[in-house]
Amino acid sequence: MAYSAALGKPDRVAHPLFPVCYEWPVSLPIRQIPELRELFPLLVHAEHDLRLHRLPREGDRLSTHASIVGVQKRKPGAFVVFRFETVDANGKAVSTTDFGALYRGVDVDGQDRGAAIELPQAAANLKLAGNIDVGANLAHVYTECARIFNPIHTDVAHAKAAGLPDIILHGTATLALSVSRMKIEPARVRRIRCRFSGMVFMPSRLEVHRNGSGFETRGPKGEVVISRGRIDHD
Repeated sequence: MAYSAALGKPDRVAHPLFPVCYEWPVSLPIRQIPELRELFPLLVHAEHDLRLHRLPREGDRLSTHASIVGVQKRKPGAFVVFRFETVDANGKAVSTTDFGALYRGVDVDGQDRGAAIELPQAAANLKLAGNIDVGANLAHVYTECARIFNPIHTDVAHAKAAGLPDIILHGTATLALSVSRMKIEPARVRRIRCRFSGMVFMPSRLEVHRNGSGFETRGPKGEVVISRGRIDHD
């Protein structure tokens, strides 16, 4: 309910992006692997691929396992795929997320290995699906309600130390708000994929454009902040 409230949609049914809340605590230890710890300030959430086997629900006891499943060399840096696999108390799958992290300016030794994230082609003939008004304090609200604490979203000094001009909105917040504008029943959502193509500063006004299951989100100057988005549903 807190997560949904942060998105302006109080609801007792889990939002399709809610898995980010129980995945975040599990991601912290893996980011503290000695080889990755000093690179943390260079990490950018670049791509996201969420498979929902079913929505989490009240009373669930969930277990999430994190692993690194892919490393690729890209022009901006090293692209690492973290996988979060979540099951319920009976061992049945609830959600599986491939989190694509780009370590800016970091090289990769050897050949690409492991899994990549399979993104859809950009949808054509997009039409406006809805607007998103991003309040000046949304990153702080989302931080508390999602319990995702990363100071580049709430501390100006820390954001500038990381090379950003100001604090930015969480990519998953932008994605969750975009998904809400698609007006699909949460229980019908089976997969959400996208690339984070730009930063969202606050306050601002975004536009979500879609064609069928494909979508992209644009900033106040028409710049694309989410590209190659797709929601698969039953």
